[in-house]
Amino acid sequence: MNPQNEELWNKALAEIELSVSRANFATWFKNTNIVNNSEGVVTIGVPNGFVKEWLENKYHKFVLKSIRSLLPEVRVVEYSIVSSIAEPKTLKIKLPREMSVPSEEQLDFKEFQIDPETNLNPKYTLESFIVGSFNELAHAAITSVVKNLGKAYNPLFIYGGVGLGKTHLLQAAGNKVKEMNPLKKIHYTTSEKFSNELVSSLQNNSVYNFKEKYRKYDLLIVDDIQFFSGKIKTQEEFFHTFNTLYESGKQVIFSSDRPPASIHDIEERLRSRFEAGVIVDISEPELEARIAILKSKAAEKKISLPDETIEIIASVIQKNIRELEGALNIIHIQSNHKNIVLKPDEVREILNKNVRPKNVVTPSQIIKVVAEFYDIPEKSIFEHTRKTEIVKPRQIVMYLMREDLGRSYPFIAQKFGGMDHTTAIHAFDKISKELKKNNKLEEEIKSIREKYQNLAEQGVK
Repeated sequence: MNPQNEELWNKALAEIELSVSRANFATWFKNTNIVNNSEGVVTIGVPNGFVKEWLENKYHKFVLKSIRSLLPEVRVVEYSIVSSIAEPKTLKIKLPREMSVPSEEQLDFKEFQIDPETNLNPKYTLESFIVGSFNELAHAAITSVVKNLGKAYNPLFIYGGVGLGKTHLLQAAGNKVKEMNPLKKIHYTTSEKFSNELVSSLQNNSVYNFKEKYRKYDLLIVDDIQFFSGKIKTQEEFFHTFNTLYESGKQVIFSSDRPPASIHDIEERLRSRFEAGVIVDISEPELEARIAILKSKAAEKKISLPDETIEIIASVIQKNIRELEGALNIIHIQSNHKNIVLKPDEVREILNKNVRPKNVVTPSQIIKVVAEFYDIPEKSIFEHTRKTEIVKPRQIVMYLMREDLGRSYPFIAQKFGGMDHTTAIHAFDKISKELKKNNKLEEEIKSIREKYQNLAEQGVK
């Protein structure tokens, strides 16, 4: 296989495996590669007609999207049966025992390295985790937990925006404990998977087995805990699971996109458990940290790029570590494809084409997010009422329109049905003063800002 085509297909597969189940990925993408790439047409070699038909009908959109994200000039993806496909050396997947294949056919995709018992991916390590001022407290807390399981900070609650490394840190903690104490029982899961397993156990009359499974661990790690919101039965079961583990001196680690106080539709008794230990946040990485992360990823992937190129990527991608890695892959693929070292202007042009544009936040987006955050209808924010559950969100909307959008007080008042502009002034002053003494409000507004900034970046009106 052409080395450039091999690298392109490896990176495309890394994207595809995030969108399909593990079993389907092993079944339909094993023994495939790129056999031709020219004039905007990429041809995927497949072992037989059955796989060809399945990829064309079931997975074509995933294949096309993943390749285009790396090479935007690709117009068409085709599939061709190749009787004998030499498997790339880099593709050696270690399959679970029940899915094992002869050694000469084994592939090496990261997804298949996941330990079926712990649900941990060994690629996530503390050694590969880049520490900066934006995450050093979370890293320090995890390090203490690893050394003093069940004693240092229990539970440990880590929160922060999407793509900032929470999952890496949580899984790295599990892997470190496993390395230090092979006999310890460790399990990583997401709140969604926990909930789905509970529902399945209720349907299959196997709740006892479910309870036993989750109450045997020395370290339980639960990612994206905010998705427990509104799931009463799940919350009840998890409350008892947590109590059993905690009272037995077992360690529990949580992650969320917001602090416990800002998670709505959560029972107070469960919220109090989340808040009982240590709560730390991961913020957005500063420029120096973004550069360090990119250099680390480049070294890990054996990618060689000029420092100037790394710095340009770091300056363009400012919030999301996953997007940093994606941009690094795009630049590397383009550089290899053209067989040149890209000039700074070319790097910027490629990033501008592939990175989501920075859309401006609108008043409507702020209103939408605030209403959702406080679980009230959008139209109620405009009601002339003194109900506390309405007044607070309304004042926060006015504050954010003034503080973040720079809108005038008359504009804000007009937006709320022609209120007197002094109402907007009062709202701004009240929230400003409250922020200086109310940490909970500060965290709520931080979460709200992240949400409407994400909406803006995604182009959602």
